Amino acid sequence: MADRSPVLRIITSAARESLKPLGLAQRGRSRLWIDDHGWWLGVVEFTPPRIAGSGLHVGAMWLWHDVEHLAFHVEAVRIGSELFRTEDQFTPLALEFSRQAAANVAALREKFPALPDVARYLTSRPVRRGFFWDGFDSGISAALVGDPDTARDHFERVLREDALAPWMVEAQKKARELHAIAADRDAMTAWVTRAVDSCRSKLGLDPVPLAIS
Repeated sequence: MADRSPVLRIITSAARESLKPLGLAQRGRSRLWIDDHGWWLGVVEFTPPRIAGSGLHVGAMWLWHDVEHLAFHVEAVRIGSELFRTEDQFTPLALEFSRQAAANVAALREKFPALPDVARYLTSRPVRRGFFWDGFDSGISAALVGDPDTARDHFERVLREDALAPWMVEAQKKARELHAIAADRDAMTAWVTRAVDSCRSKLGLDPVPLAIS
């Protein structure tokens, strides 16, 4: 197996060239880079395969999920892995991945400049069977922009799902709570602010004043 250390060095160098000028921050010495928008993140991962090399995964994460790990709630691009053979062979691949990452980060910024744009995107998506969180995210965004009827419809979709795992039971408990306050924008904003603050803390992100509007 090829040594992984030159792979990380090459990827980091390429990402610094394309992503750092956009304001993204590397997570420690990892293959993860973050585009921080307060209540949501753009996430870039130069995905590690089982053998040395890299792929690319870029997407958006809604921090109201209040979890301890980075996630891709909206996917921008996913590219399969390229193997590392030599530095000369892998360096241009890493540079191309970093350029594609930068382009997709810019596309996410353009797609989601503000909460109303997020709400329009989430609530207009076709219903996808098996995508449990679609209704949850759509409901939250609709309630935050003052559309309680749409919010309740989406929360009810979540509640109609068969809770086959403990995490689904917990998610439905949250959905019931949010369904009950969907018409109260102040209460919804307070709930989301608490969730986002908690998630940022769990992810080791600095606290920021949240403008959820």
